[in-house]
Amino acid sequence: MTDHVQVSTAAPTREAAVELLNSAVKARLAAGGQVTGPAVTAFWHLGEFGNGEEWAVTLKTTKDRYPELEAHLIEAHPWDNPEVSFTPLGGSAAYLDWVTRATS
Repeated sequence: MTDHVQVSTAAPTREAAVELLNSAVKARLAAGGQVTGPAVTAFWHLGEFGNGEEWAVTLKTTKDRYPELEAHLIEAHPWDNPEVSFTPLGGSAAYLDWVTRATS
């Protein structure tokens, strides 16, 4: 089992996505991340099907820092109920050590 995770969320604009990325990294809740997009999205919201355009935010952190990062993203996010999800993150020992040091 890994001690590191990759965290995903999305934002409605590039500016909002960059702000989420920067605020999380500056707070040392994430070691680093990327903003990509725009991406076309399809979703159900309030019982209705919709399409939109989003910017993906991907962050790298430790499992120990994840709860704080999740709370930060939800608080800072422009949406009322944003996606905040994670997947286990594997990688080179040197990279994962950097993630741990950068979030300590």
